[in-house]
Amino acid sequence: MRTGVLARKVGMTRVYNSNREHNSVTVLQLPSSIVIGHRKTEVDGYNALILGFEKVNSKYIKKPQKEFFSKIKQEPLKKIKEFRISEENFVEKGESIISSHFVVGQYVDVRSDSIGKGFAGAMKRHNFAGLRASHGVSISHRSHGSTGNSQDPGRVWKGKKMAGQMGNKKTTIQSLEVVSIDEERSLILVKGGVPGSIGGWVEITDAKKKSLPADVPYPAGTKGDSKNIKNENIDTKKINNGEKKEETADSETKNLEQTKKATNVTPLGDGSETK
Repeated sequence: MRTGVLARKVGMTRVYNSNREHNSVTVLQLPSSIVIGHRKTEVDGYNALILGFEKVNSKYIKKPQKEFFSKIKQEPLKKIKEFRISEENFVEKGESIISSHFVVGQYVDVRSDSIGKGFAGAMKRHNFAGLRASHGVSISHRSHGSTGNSQDPGRVWKGKKMAGQMGNKKTTIQSLEVVSIDEERSLILVKGGVPGSIGGWVEITDAKKKSLPADVPYPAGTKGDSKNIKNENIDTKKINNGEKKEETADSETKNLEQTKKATNVTPLGDGSETK
């Protein structure tokens, strides 16, 4: 089990795949993140990573928070979140997790606070049909109807669908596909809608009900790993360019030899020979 991350919801847009099929996607931006601590089974009873997100000016945080960050010798951060992990997926303190932690084609679970709609009736909150709009109903067309039972149990069951607070609670959407990743701008494009308002915090983790692709980075996608990958790509490009230059030089020498041979060959029927 790998660590998750926090991201900010930017909004929705659409992208087209190679087959020109339209996909509605939600754009999530991963802010600057850093590993600031560990939770281990020997001490705390469980394994987890403590991640901090988005640097903030110290004048905007309270005194207890300032003391906490000064104790761990860390610049103030806006958000701190623990993510449960397996023992082999610990990341060293000070490492920064980036958007390449996820790969295109994998599935993720997304969790955030849904938009609050205030006190809503049964029709809006639970999609009830309402009462009849004709005879026999007197000014209560949008009410939820009877909620009780007979003498036994003589009360309303707990959890009965009725009017009440709508939204403003933790909502999880499972198995959303990662359509695209922009490492330069720290963007993750996820297929479908994500709960919450624009600018809100979103928790992204590997999908529980889907298997991970083979190319997912372990234990996590960090900034150092992406630099190494870029350097490897640059080296391979240099090698390929050198091989191409050698091939072009060989082809040029072959062409020169062929042209020389062509000039030395005499046409048929002529008695004269060129030297």
